[in-house]
Amino acid sequence: MYKVVVPGDCISTEVNRAGEGTYVEDGNVYALKYGVVDDRGTIKVVALSGKYMPVNGDVVVGKIAEISFPYWIVDIASPYEARLHKSEFGRGEKIDFGNMCEYLDIDDLIVAKVMNVDVMMRIDLALKNEFKMDGVGRLIEVSPTKVPRIIGRSGSMIRLLKDKCNCFIFVAKNGRIWIKGSSADMDLASQTVMKIANEAHTSGLTDRIALFLDSFKSEKGEG
Repeated sequence: MYKVVVPGDCISTEVNRAGEGTYVEDGNVYALKYGVVDDRGTIKVVALSGKYMPVNGDVVVGKIAEISFPYWIVDIASPYEARLHKSEFGRGEKIDFGNMCEYLDIDDLIVAKVMNVDVMMRIDLALKNEFKMDGVGRLIEVSPTKVPRIIGRSGSMIRLLKDKCNCFIFVAKNGRIWIKGSSADMDLASQTVMKIANEAHTSGLTDRIALFLDSFKSEKGEG
């Protein structure tokens, strides 16, 4: 079970394992910030602020972090790990620990749906149809709180991005965004997404982004 701590909470007496988000005093390891304790290897406190908190039904981009039969352990940009059961490959094939990496290996990117989050924050995932993110593309990450602004009201902002940047753009609930296109188009899309994220709190943003993209195209002689 994950342990949530606040600054000053005593976490451990193993001072030689003190890591990020902790401090040592009088032979004890204390939390430096509000977050979740990760005591695998070094003892760390992972901040909860701004992190993705999974909800049933969310579609996320995950990264395979570990293989622990019968699960793949998946990093979903949350303080909590997610699990993908081997039964998600329901093709009648025998999957054991020795060949799980043939299906999904460490650092592979996947598109998955959050199927269940229990009271102990165990998160179970299911694969989406086109689940593996292969080929030429670019992954960028923003705060999950910025996702609604990047999508826009009724999808207005994401339509503008796809049209003007000439890219495939997939925005996941956990703040991970997958972009595919030419190198120049991906550069423009990435720059624009980060501009939206940085200015999400301001008014008139859609119009400014449209003007920014049109100006860029004009400078390049494309408009």
